[in-house]
Amino acid sequence: MSRCVPLTREMLDHPVDIRVEDAGLDFAGAREVAERRARELCENPILLAWFDGKTGRFSPNIECCREDKPSWLTYAQSRGGDLIIDINGEEYVFVYFKG
Repeated sequence: MSRCVPLTREMLDHPVDIRVEDAGLDFAGAREVAERRARELCENPILLAWFDGKTGRFSPNIECCREDKPSWLTYAQSRGGDLIIDINGEEYVFVYFKG
């Protein structure tokens, strides 16, 4: 498997930025924050992909297929992912389909 290209801010199309001032913020807490904000912006958001910058984990965990974007982001965008929640400057990123 080839190594995925690292995520940069420029790869995110019109992200909704959220700043959480909590040194103990973990993935579960970030996901709750993202879900809450997504539901404020649309009625039935569907989570397509996520990235945990603290651990480097992401989902879906598929092989990289492009040289200019991470595979999880390409996956979400190719399936209509049109709502990107960016928490703490790419520390956590969640991509939703607005439904």
